Amino acid sequence: MIELTLPLSESAVRDLKVGDPVSLHGVMVTGRDTAHKWMVETFIRKTRAPQGDDLAAIEALRPLLSGGAIYHCGPVVAGLDTKAYRFVAAGPTTSTREEPYQAEVLQHFGVRAVIGKGGMGARTLATCQAAPAVYLHAIGGAATLIAQTVTRVLGVHKLEFGVPEALWVIEVRGFPAVVTMDAHGQSLHAQVEAQSRTALDRLLAS
Repeated sequence: MIELTLPLSESAVRDLKVGDPVSLHGVMVTGRDTAHKWMVETFIRKTRAPQGDDLAAIEALRPLLSGGAIYHCGPVVAGLDTKAYRFVAAGPTTSTREEPYQAEVLQHFGVRAVIGKGGMGARTLATCQAAPAVYLHAIGGAATLIAQTVTRVLGVHKLEFGVPEALWVIEVRGFPAVVTMDAHGQSLHAQVEAQSRTALDRLLAS
């Protein structure tokens, strides 16, 4: 198990290879469909003008995203009434939903790690190689166990998006994941897909 402390340096990211098990420590930000769309349209493509607390939110998030990690997660959160927030469940979301936005977010904000499940596409993989960055596969079906690695909820931005879609700032200790897309152009997801296609073609031909 490779111990990684956020934020990550370029050299730490380039040292990682597909198949490496990692344990994350430090501060990360959750973000799903609405959060990615908001970041790209408002601050990268600028097809939408900032509204409400958008500018304050992004200024608070920028230093956390630079060298940091985005976790594709729609958490179940207790303490919403008192703001004594606590993660009850924190399982990964299927990451392909963020493929239209992820490369731009990685490049613009300097994000070094994306965490989710199921992997991502060729555009994100190419950006991981250029940035550099990595994709980390979290354990699906282990939402309550992953939540136990969240030691503190430090804050939340854009809660009006809804609890699952808001950007939660969390501190984690011992968050387990596996590198499945690295900064060297390797993708375990692409390898499995290619092998499966070859096996299927062989079966169909027999």
